[in-house]
Amino acid sequence: MQLHKVKTASVRANRRRSIRVNSRTWAPYWFVLPFIFSFLIFFAYPLFRAGMMSFQQVLPGDVQFVGLEHYSKLWNADFRAALWNSTRYTFWTLLLLVPVPMVLAVLLNSSRMMARNLFRSALFIPALTSVVVAGVVFRLIFGELDGALMNSILNAFGIPSQQWLYSSSLAMVALVVLAGWRWMGINMLYFLSALQSIPKDLYEAADIDGAGVMRKFTSITVPMLKPITIYVITITLYGGYAMFTESYMLWAGKPSPQNIGLTMVGYIYQQGFQYFNLGFGAAIGITLLVITLLISMLQLTVLGMFRKED
Repeated sequence: MQLHKVKTASVRANRRRSIRVNSRTWAPYWFVLPFIFSFLIFFAYPLFRAGMMSFQQVLPGDVQFVGLEHYSKLWNADFRAALWNSTRYTFWTLLLLVPVPMVLAVLLNSSRMMARNLFRSALFIPALTSVVVAGVVFRLIFGELDGALMNSILNAFGIPSQQWLYSSSLAMVALVVLAGWRWMGINMLYFLSALQSIPKDLYEAADIDGAGVMRKFTSITVPMLKPITIYVITITLYGGYAMFTESYMLWAGKPSPQNIGLTMVGYIYQQGFQYFNLGFGAAIGITLLVITLLISMLQLTVLGMFRKED
């Protein structure tokens, strides 16, 4: 009888141990399950439907398969203008929103900097502002009248007023200034957080060796910031080609003169929701996805993200 009780207790203990082991084995999968469901519902399925739609003519109650017809009509003047504007915008925002926030973060991370928290807050506040409100304000700032803020500044230096939103190059200036004002603080925050992880021993060793400020910046700070720099470049690339609201608000939702403010996402919106050409809009979206993916992969390859560590 005693032996039977011991065997029963042993079986129960093994069963409880097995349940605990199984729970530990499956726990990670339960934790990632919400992400997997979210990915499938909100990314994979819409992407699949957009891919299907790009081969269809979609009208209310009538869906017809048209093959590659939308892609054959893709290379038109409006598409080229949208691609050119998005590429120019992405290029200028990369030049503005990667090196400048890095330098600002280094300055605001220095213990010698006065009122660091004040400057950090001042630079980050634009990120909390609605892009719609910012677009309206910048439309007034870059207005064509003499009383607009930018024209008032030009007039103060003896330069005649400009029609900012009627010229391709000046409109790009307005878009890039708006992007810089809005996203500078966020990118600076990324660099500030990365600066906290750099060991101070490296700077102390550099001080002993007599390295100057620039030498420490180029030999320690920049290499140690490489992972976050790649991340900032990647999100800036994505943000550049995904830009829509800024352009939409600067021209008050109307077509810009000679498509100087038309972007790739703006072209999708125009074809899909203004002209109800959903199939063609889906083809533009798939093309934009491929372009962005190729550029991102090229950028990551050039920056050595796929290179094996020695």
